[in-house]
Amino acid sequence: MPRYTGLIDKYRDRLPVHDDTPIISLSEGNTPLIRLANIPRQLKKSVDIYVKYEGLNPTGSFKDRGMTMAVTKAVEAGSKAIICASTGNTSASAAAYAARAGISAFVLIPEGKIAQGKLAQAMMHGSIIIQIQGNFDAGMQLVKEIADHAPVTIVNSINPFRLQGQKTAAFEIIEALGRAPDFHCLPVGNAGNISAHWIGYSESAATCPEKVTEACAFCNGHCRFATGITVKRPRMVGYQASGAAPFLRGHMVDHPETIATAIRIGHPQSYHQAWAAVRESNGWFDEFSDDDILLAQKLLAEKEGIFCEPASAISIAGAVRDIQNGKIPEGSTIVCTLTGHGLKDPDTAIKQSTAPLLKVKAELNEVKAAILDNMVK
Repeated sequence: MPRYTGLIDKYRDRLPVHDDTPIISLSEGNTPLIRLANIPRQLKKSVDIYVKYEGLNPTGSFKDRGMTMAVTKAVEAGSKAIICASTGNTSASAAAYAARAGISAFVLIPEGKIAQGKLAQAMMHGSIIIQIQGNFDAGMQLVKEIADHAPVTIVNSINPFRLQGQKTAAFEIIEALGRAPDFHCLPVGNAGNISAHWIGYSESAATCPEKVTEACAFCNGHCRFATGITVKRPRMVGYQASGAAPFLRGHMVDHPETIATAIRIGHPQSYHQAWAAVRESNGWFDEFSDDDILLAQKLLAEKEGIFCEPASAISIAGAVRDIQNGKIPEGSTIVCTLTGHGLKDPDTAIKQSTAPLLKVKAELNEVKAAILDNMVK
């Protein structure tokens, strides 16, 4: 089996690259689709829930999917510097891919509004960090303005190549399941990811000339359906933090607030594309409090052994509630995107952890007693 070298090489024929395009890659993509075992059992519902664990990308978030394409195309165009506004994950990814390409990265971040794990990444990769006294939306506006005054390429999701890279997650899900899921649940902040997934699912959709609705043996295995290409698309469901929920308010939010820093965005740049994805798929948007988000993060970690950052957990919170209330019916296959790894925001995780921290003497009997007293009954 050939060595995996990244999503651009794998999906070259479905991405806007050429034979001589200089690919900037960290072997991103190819993240696991993990079937949950304990949470569905706890719900006592007949559903299949999978999580697409994007936290296992090179910089720990889904942003790498788009960044490999954005930086590749920037280098192809001769750019020597990239710029982004970020709540953390974009800055980490941009910094890493700029380092890989040998170009400069400038990142605008909200002062005091970025998780330490993400800030550390951007700093270690050598980016030039500009802290602004404002939120992400203010930073995004500045980035759009500065591009007219400095020789830099914007690599936020307004860059169309970002969504082209991110759409490949849908390809991988279809390949892993053999079809599209019935529902795809995602966190929504800047709204590029839900838009990109819909692009991927839509490009994979097809109509069989024989009018069958599933893969069949009509062409003796020599048709696109036999290769895992789907004939249907999922219903797209986007979840937002209540303090940063423009899709639920019906208007932009000027001062978004939530502990889920990755989706603390009040003016999403892909607002219209995301609405189109939800409406075309007959999906919906919903919202959750910070307490609900943290409970879902803890539930996933304690019951399934999967550690994601708070923003990611909102997709689990949403899927669980919508399964319980019947909006997602029994018999459904659901995929929840986990956008980032839990180590992105260790402080938040530690603060809510209830795991005992025991202090005993360095003696066998004391250690033995501590173990026996705390065994799972």
